Amino acid sequence: MPEQLLWAAEAMMNGLMAGVLYALVALGFVLIFKASGVFNYAQGVMALFAALTLVGIMDGQVPFAHLINAVFGTEIHHFGWHVPAILAIFLTGVVMVGLAIFIERFVLRHLVNQPDIILFMATIGLAYFMEGVGDLMWGSEIKTLDVGLPQGISETIDEATYNWFGYGFFIDRLDIVATIIAALLVASLTIFSQYSKQGRALRAVADDHQAALSVGISLRFIWVLVWSIAGFVALVAGMMWGAKSGVQFSLSLIALKALPVLMLGGFTSIPGAIVGGLIIGVGEKLFEFSIGPLVGGATENWFAYVLALVFLVFRPQGLFGEKIIERV
Repeated sequence: MPEQLLWAAEAMMNGLMAGVLYALVALGFVLIFKASGVFNYAQGVMALFAALTLVGIMDGQVPFAHLINAVFGTEIHHFGWHVPAILAIFLTGVVMVGLAIFIERFVLRHLVNQPDIILFMATIGLAYFMEGVGDLMWGSEIKTLDVGLPQGISETIDEATYNWFGYGFFIDRLDIVATIIAALLVASLTIFSQYSKQGRALRAVADDHQAALSVGISLRFIWVLVWSIAGFVALVAGMMWGAKSGVQFSLSLIALKALPVLMLGGFTSIPGAIVGGLIIGVGEKLFEFSIGPLVGGATENWFAYVLALVFLVFRPQGLFGEKIIERV
């Protein structure tokens, strides 16, 4: 097999795994949009907040330690214990559910039937609020997240591909595990949305708040449920990206990578988020491999957005989005 083709196959495999992670991040946006009809600007910050909380709980860090020390003149930073990863993940999940209840109680409840732009602006404010609270709670320094996930090159794949093709593929074991976890979560949420009673209620709430209330659907419960699920998705995404590149405030920018995915797949489609993520993941790797050397490289930073722009021009609703026709 030609060497160039092998390199392209390796890039494609890495792109598929990256695409699943992109789809996972985009899924949080889709869930919120389907339940409230608003783009949740805070989804990326939720992933950051979840990762910060997870690291803080695992390390036994005292929340708001810097603020407490500044006010009372103390030097308290840690409780003196370390929490196992599984328990810390569970406790972080509880925190994200509590965050969902807080958002419903103090933000969404007061914005029922408000224009979509009002809800969108509320999520912008929520994003900056969560970022500030995360900074106060856990500090702004870069943190290492180790939840026991394997890292480094997969010797099994390297040896197998070398025996088959005479060229070993470099595939990170963390990417493999993250892909499997993300794929299982995406599949579970797809089944939940399409076939469960609560999933149908989500779509009803997205279509018309008042109509959903009139048939006995609890708007409060649905919003808490969907923001809790989005918080759990953010936790998984933050855990995977944090283990890969460290927990730092730039982690919130992973939300920007989900925008082209949503534009390709459609804001209302869970299958669209999956397909869009895979297209973006594979497309940016192959484009970097084939065209990158000709234009100086670094095409992964902008390829997805250019592709999304093309889709906006020719198919603004995305591959699986609903085409809305308004008569005037």
